[in-house]
Amino acid sequence: MKDFFLNYPTNKLCHDKIHFILDNDNALNYHNKLEEYSKTPLIQLNGLAKRIGVNKIFIKDESKRFGLNAYKVLGASYAIYKILSMNPKVSTFCTATDGNHGMAVAWSCNMNNKESVIYVPKDTSDQRIQSLSAIASRVYKTDLNYERTCQLAKTTSRKMNWQLVQDTSWKGYEEIPAYIMSGYLTQFKELENEINSIKKPKADIIFFQTGVGSWAASGIWYYLNKYGTKKPKIILVEPNECSGVFESFINGKRISPKGNFKTIMAGLNCGIPSKIAWEIIKNGCDACLKISDKYAKEAMRSLFYNHNKDLRVISGESGAAGLAGLMKCIKDKSLDNLRNHIGLSSDSKILVFNTEGDTDKESFKSIIKN
Repeated sequence: MKDFFLNYPTNKLCHDKIHFILDNDNALNYHNKLEEYSKTPLIQLNGLAKRIGVNKIFIKDESKRFGLNAYKVLGASYAIYKILSMNPKVSTFCTATDGNHGMAVAWSCNMNNKESVIYVPKDTSDQRIQSLSAIASRVYKTDLNYERTCQLAKTTSRKMNWQLVQDTSWKGYEEIPAYIMSGYLTQFKELENEINSIKKPKADIIFFQTGVGSWAASGIWYYLNKYGTKKPKIILVEPNECSGVFESFINGKRISPKGNFKTIMAGLNCGIPSKIAWEIIKNGCDACLKISDKYAKEAMRSLFYNHNKDLRVISGESGAAGLAGLMKCIKDKSLDNLRNHIGLSSDSKILVFNTEGDTDKESFKSIIKN
């Protein structure tokens, strides 16, 4: 089976009740009011671009976000704010996580003096659990994979009368994930004075790493709304062994991935794509690409060991996956059809996102050493 899927998007978005939230909410106004808020940097990697053979590489560094080393807090903080605006009596929030979303929920709960209950899948590293335990009210490690851990969080929340704040959606649970996605839009709006100019973006191609797809879908939503058919080409990047979006494209519907879920990219080690994210993804992305851990490690090292005068970027395994997808596109000789489909050439201007820093510090150190 090929490692990539070429999509021919309609570039159209529906406008139902859930998508009304994305159209009309302005999470940036909320985030701007937080004392800890500041815009994360956009870094131009001229040395790396020259080395791998493209015109420009821009990377937005989310390791600088709220001191939490990841972008996820944008979504969780805004969703919890919206929930408490409607029901201030909520006392306990619950979620399932592979790390960063749980940290975001716990941080947001602490800010609002609320309890947080976090469930993590069986493969979650001790380092991530320790980090969660330092700020969450309670953390429970399950003997389940990510998708089943989400189901456990759902059923337990219902039983205990906790408020579930999950960053994926299914039938009957869509509004809160939509608020989370709306929170992510802050990240893209921050780029409007830099490369997301009014009439035409300064990036030709964007690589979004993808787990359940909520963050990637929020990015697709932003670029489609702003530029329509003039949006950049958008490629989604997933690990080989947990590629729910890729397999959903192959099967023509949302399905759970069939891989063995063994990957260092913990933040992307997910299950079936989010329901509302899938509707946006299939109408707005141009391709989907699977990568091995080898490429993630190579991307992490390329960002750490700077080229010429490039700034050093501390990127975790999932954080570097977008760049890893670009590197595979350029290096893999079997990807001619993909390169042609997205127009990848020496003139291309690429945007990637470092979605997390060294959130698992021991793993990061071992990868950078080798």
